[in-house]
Amino acid sequence: MEQMISPLVQTALHQEHTAAGAKMVPYAGFEMPVSYAGLVVEHHAVRKSCGMFDVSHMGEFRVKGSQALDLIQHITTNDASILVPGKVQYSCMPNGRGGIVDDLLVYCIAPDEFMLVVNASNRTKDFQWIHDNNAYDAVVTDESDAWSLIALQGPESAGVLRPLSAGTAVDEMAYYTFDYGTVCGCPCLISATGYTGAGGFELYLKNADAAAVWQALIEAGVQPCGLGARDTLRLEAGFCLYGNDIDESTSPLAAGLGWITKFSKPFIDSERLQLEKEAGSSELLRGLIITERGIPRTGYDIENAKGETIGRVTSGTSSPTLGYSIALGYITKSESHIGNTVYVRIRKNAIPAEVVRPGFLHK
Repeated sequence: MEQMISPLVQTALHQEHTAAGAKMVPYAGFEMPVSYAGLVVEHHAVRKSCGMFDVSHMGEFRVKGSQALDLIQHITTNDASILVPGKVQYSCMPNGRGGIVDDLLVYCIAPDEFMLVVNASNRTKDFQWIHDNNAYDAVVTDESDAWSLIALQGPESAGVLRPLSAGTAVDEMAYYTFDYGTVCGCPCLISATGYTGAGGFELYLKNADAAAVWQALIEAGVQPCGLGARDTLRLEAGFCLYGNDIDESTSPLAAGLGWITKFSKPFIDSERLQLEKEAGSSELLRGLIITERGIPRTGYDIENAKGETIGRVTSGTSSPTLGYSIALGYITKSESHIGNTVYVRIRKNAIPAEVVRPGFLHK
């Protein structure tokens, strides 16, 4: 029988991308722009001034009810009880087997209402997982198709957004907070978040309003960017990408996410992860600075001086900001100490690399 192939989903900004000549690629079931002017141009725009991304493929779930917080406390590792309306929290959902269902953002809308923002590729899986673990007085609704999301990123983001917005003092917003206002007269949830390490905002808009806001930002001089630059930016910042650096088989503790794994409350896998914390993870996610020519890629072996395989690269690139190659990868605990020299097997060559903490940008 001929296999049916589902058509790619197009975001509300698809026409804006194609009209601007963006290179479009399949990603997580969507047709998404991978580049406009070129990855390096877009990357530098975000680091030095301002760029924007269509990330409308992300999933948004609404959780409401008298026990909405109890449900979130059960399914996520971070302590959501510290959130107050207007605050955002980075967290992850453990899978009951020591791995990660997904990493996500938790928005506190009200004491009994939250919004969860999840990865596009995991939207269906995540919703089912939450449903299966919902033994609480909480209603979970998938609102993903109703929202468009524009990530406005870079040091000049506030200056660009200020004259276009109303109802929110964007200059005064602290990192990981949000507020309601308007952008170009359109109702908007304005969030001081992003996944580039460059600062900025994420704008949650109704689909019908997305194109007008996108065009206004273009007219304000903002560089449209694709998924290619988003990946190099997040890697420079040392941020994990689900499917590469974290997945169903990786522990949040091994992935360096101990800071969002709070044992002050019980959650799925809390006992298992507590034991892992006490014993120590068998491998750890580390940053790698490649000290010779060569670009590390996902899946490449990491070796010690004896040529023994001690780990694997999960993400790698040539850093546009730094001018040399960098990577993230899991390394056996005994070989993972900061400052150690390891070797990445790039084709036939063992290329030396320095082990560092994830996050390559100079503070």
